[in-house]
Amino acid sequence: MARPQRSRRVCSTPAFNLFLPSFCCSSDEAAGTDAVVLTIDEYEVLRLVDFEGLTHSECARQMNISRTTATEICEAARRKTASSLVLGKKLYISGGNWELCSGGRDDCYKSVCFRDEADADGTGTANVT
Repeated sequence: MARPQRSRRVCSTPAFNLFLPSFCCSSDEAAGTDAVVLTIDEYEVLRLVDFEGLTHSECARQMNISRTTATEICEAARRKTASSLVLGKKLYISGGNWELCSGGRDDCYKSVCFRDEADADGTGTANVT
């Protein structure tokens, strides 16, 4: 029996959670097409590693996971994002097994936690099948 997956700590939820190819006029018209689902924890790894410039070790420490897990999540997230870009598929950011940062932690990679106040009461434990 596999060990239960630990929740991954994220600083904030994404401001945008749906991206459509330019040939789609609305999310309703694109509803029948294939979609790529990027989980919130995969988004957070991409944000920390590719946008903020953290190493996989720093990212892992921030998210309270192992370095190898951070690397695996990053590789999966990059594959999904590339698939969406290359094949022109919708990209949803939703689900996963995560918990929102409580803010003001000593182990945050920034000197001041920038957690979105709109997310102050949010919890994010969800499973995507």
